[in-house]
Amino acid sequence: MDQTAFTIGFTIMSLASLAIYATGSKAPPARHHTLLHAAVPFIAATAYLAMAFGIGTLATPDGAATYLARYADWSVTTPILLASLVLTAFHERGRTGEVGGYLTAIIVLDVLMIATGLVSSLATAPVVKWVWYLWSCVAFVGVLYLLWGPLRALAAQRGAALSTAYRKNIAFLTVVWFLYPVVFLIGPEGLRIITDPASVWAILVMDVVAKVVYAFYAARNLDTALREHAPAA
Repeated sequence: MDQTAFTIGFTIMSLASLAIYATGSKAPPARHHTLLHAAVPFIAATAYLAMAFGIGTLATPDGAATYLARYADWSVTTPILLASLVLTAFHERGRTGEVGGYLTAIIVLDVLMIATGLVSSLATAPVVKWVWYLWSCVAFVGVLYLLWGPLRALAAQRGAALSTAYRKNIAFLTVVWFLYPVVFLIGPEGLRIITDPASVWAILVMDVVAKVVYAFYAARNLDTALREHAPAA
C-alpha cells in the first residue's frame, strides 16, 4: 500500500515540476520565483522514488517506520519555499547583509525543526520522544514568528499589492504546514491513533498541496502584485 502511495507521489511531483517550469518559462514578472518553486516538487519526486524502493526506511524497535528520504526532502524543499517568501518580503530592495541575516535565521530554525522531528521519530523512550517533538515545535514557532512578524512588516513597506501577496502566501503555507506536526502527533511515530498507510497518504496529500498547489497559488499572487507594483517601481 505504501509503495502505491510513493509511486503516485513520484509521478505527481515529477509532472508537476515540469508544469511549474513550463509556466515559469513564459516570463511573467514572477518568473524567478516560479522557477525556484519548480525545483521543489523535483526534489520531492526524488524522495518519493527512494521511498518507493524502500531506500532509507528504518523500522524502530516499537514497529514504527521512519522514512529518512522524507526528512531529507523537507530539509531542502522547505528552505527553498522560505527563501522565496523572504525575497518577496524584501522585493530585492534590502541590503545584502539584512536579507542574508533573515535567510540564515529562518532557514536554520527550519532545518532544526526538521532535524529534531527526525530525532523524535527515532526515539523510543516516550519522554525523550516528546521532549524532541516539543523542541521541534519551538523551532516551528520561531519560523512562524519571523514570517508573521518582521518579514510581514517589511513586506508591508513594499506597497499594498506586494504586502497582500505576501500575506496570502504565508497564510496558505502556514495552514498546510500546521498539519504536519498534527499528523506526526497522531501517526505511528507519535500516539499511533492512525496507521502507517493512513499517515503516508495524509502526508502525500499535504506534500502535493504544499509543493504543487502552493507553487501555482504563490506565483499567481506574486505575478499580480508585481504587475500592479511595476508602474510605481
